[in-house]
Amino acid sequence: MTAEKTKKKPSRDALKLRARTRNKKPAFVRAESWKYDRFSLSWRRPRGLDNKIRRKIKGWPPGASVGYKGPKIARGLHPSGFREVIVYNVSDLSTVDPNTQAVRIAHRVGKRNRASIIAEAKKLKVKILNVKVSAEAKKKKGKKEETEEKTPEETEEAETKEAEKGAASESKEQMKKETLKKEKKPKKSEPKKRQKKMKKEKKNND
Repeated sequence: MTAEKTKKKPSRDALKLRARTRNKKPAFVRAESWKYDRFSLSWRRPRGLDNKIRRKIKGWPPGASVGYKGPKIARGLHPSGFREVIVYNVSDLSTVDPNTQAVRIAHRVGKRNRASIIAEAKKLKVKILNVKVSAEAKKKKGKKEETEEKTPEETEEAETKEAEKGAASESKEQMKKETLKKEKKPKKSEPKKRQKKMKKEKKNND
């Protein structure tokens, strides 16, 4: 048991306190970013000898300093309320406390090792921060569950409905193509019509 393992589970109060203090903090803006378009608003530490923000002159926006630190209880906490622990292999999971700590798999870990870490973490009920289930995988799972629950009659009905939808979509596409073809047909230009009329009139006069 490590010293971190004996710590109590971080309460939601610590996160609320951190959010409250963050709301009170001013927005630290880069010096004279409001004056020049080429400067972004993101904070840059002023280094100039005459810089007013560095010298903390009254009337100028505040600069970032140690006094604006967050509360000590919530410092270093992940938004989920757990403390992050970087893991490189399966043996590193033995030192993790699932109540207070969450795991982040190192970026240099390979696929095989990563899979074994995820499997072991599930057994130990340890939260992994950098594992995301893709939307496609979720859809596939949902479809599998639906097919397992449905009776053969229901599955047949669903298939027929899908076929009808496909046929309707095909007919719509054909209608669109036909309308586009009609629109694309070139209209006879007016000057040509006039020329033809003039020729006819000449012939009649002759």
